[in-house]
Amino acid sequence: MARGLPSNAQLADQFELLADMLELDGADAFRLTAYRRAATRIRESAVPVAQLALDGKATRLSGIGTTIQNKIIEFSETGDLSAIAKLRDKLPAGLVEVMHVPGLGPKTARKLHSELGVQSAADLRSAAENGLLAGLPGLGPKSEEKILRALSKPKAGVTERGRVLLGRVLPAVERAVEELREHPAAERVSEAGSVRRRCETVRDLDIIATASDPSALTTHFAALPWVAEVVAQGSTKATVVSHDGLRFDLRVVPPESYGNLLQHFTGSKAHNVALREEAVGRKLSVSEYGVKNAETGDVFRAADEEELYAFLGYEWIPPELRENRGELAAARDGSLPRLVELGDLKGDLHSHTDWSDGRGTLEEMVLGARALGRRYLAVCDHAKRLKDGRLERQAEEIAALNGRVDGIEVLSGVEVDIRADGSVDVADEPLADRAWVMASVHSGFDKPRAELTRRIAAAMENPHVDCIGHPTGRKINRRDSYDIDFEALLEKAVETGTFLEINSQPDRLDLIDTHARAAAEAGVRIVISTDAHRVHELDYLGLGVAQARRGWLTADRIVNARPWQEVRKLMKGP
Repeated sequence: MARGLPSNAQLADQFELLADMLELDGADAFRLTAYRRAATRIRESAVPVAQLALDGKATRLSGIGTTIQNKIIEFSETGDLSAIAKLRDKLPAGLVEVMHVPGLGPKTARKLHSELGVQSAADLRSAAENGLLAGLPGLGPKSEEKILRALSKPKAGVTERGRVLLGRVLPAVERAVEELREHPAAERVSEAGSVRRRCETVRDLDIIATASDPSALTTHFAALPWVAEVVAQGSTKATVVSHDGLRFDLRVVPPESYGNLLQHFTGSKAHNVALREEAVGRKLSVSEYGVKNAETGDVFRAADEEELYAFLGYEWIPPELRENRGELAAARDGSLPRLVELGDLKGDLHSHTDWSDGRGTLEEMVLGARALGRRYLAVCDHAKRLKDGRLERQAEEIAALNGRVDGIEVLSGVEVDIRADGSVDVADEPLADRAWVMASVHSGFDKPRAELTRRIAAAMENPHVDCIGHPTGRKINRRDSYDIDFEALLEKAVETGTFLEINSQPDRLDLIDTHARAAAEAGVRIVISTDAHRVHELDYLGLGVAQARRGWLTADRIVNARPWQEVRKLMKGP
């Protein structure tokens, strides 16, 4: 990419800002959606979009037309967008942050600006602390309290700042590993770091390799077509940044120490520290270069991780468990679990179609699931989109589809909203006709702990509710989990025979790994599902399996690791 052109991330930031400013200005939803979709496409592109635009080729990307391409060129050449400049003359950019405060929105942000002169989150805090918000129509004392609480809390996902969703980076890492393996000099290549542990968010992307010609491999890596910037390159190391802003670190290591270095760079820090501390008691010093005997000075080097762990007295520990949560003790006494694997799962019990808010047709979603080897797929479109007989008509279409599509069973399910009082938004009679019922909270996340806990517990008592979807409501990097008494809900789940979901959407992965482990230990059965709204999202199931593995889950705890007829036996009775 030519020197001085904006990165994909910089371009995406501008289009997101433009969409936010237009929303504040009252623009129509179509324009906002177009700019936000373009921002996402640009940010995730593996090629330099600015250069594509200058070459007249950016319109080849989905979601980018001539108008957006021209804006990309404008920003690339001038460093600004005239559309944003005009909006700045009307509204302060600080109102964007105000607009995103929970409970507000663009209309309220404009009102606060016009009536109280609020131009930023700091102004909003000052106005709330001085009691100025309570007098505005549509707000009041309770709204003022909520706003102050929201402003006093860290932003959702603040601990994850600078970290990227696993679901976004995993395909890029797998591609990089495969491209390195194809090089003639490559011998062994593996992902490492937090990606290998399948952490829900990651920062740098680590790759460890051995090679017959290390310098040739690092040179090849730095010259791959998706590399936008070479940060550093030597004979055994290379650091590059991709066009979509991901940072990769490659280390080519001696074959005899591959196991030591792979284990070290996989982490986690807490796991490695505990490993080293235990070794000290045996007069061993563990480092990435080997295990040194303090008495003899001998150094043990391992070509494989298995050799290293065995030398230290452990079974090999799956990377997902390496968080210092008891895995070392279990590996020493032989009690590590046989973790669930993607191949154990027989079906997917949460998906959506264009009957509600999905983008794939019923048949497209079913054929996509069958192509992935799923034996059954539960279609769980939102009940609120299936009023006036549409729920029953969809069930008829599902029955017809089952009659003409072999190799997969399509289940007529539904996802119902859990209301504030714990009831659901579909009556008992139509629910009784569904093969599978997901119940989820989709609003009122900021309610008190006791109220939210009672709400979900009441839904579990419904005899037709099979599973609670995305049970803690979090959106990684965007919204924290809502405040619930999780132990109380586990007790209620056991009492009522209600399952809990691990939602495989990359920005959910909800249940959290520690919650999933606690649920299994309490005797609650878990469903791993995709919540797919598009055909390609059906492939997210592996992310949910990784989350389950991080939660120490075995296949026997997973509901859909069984054929559908066996799942039915586990469900609530009539």
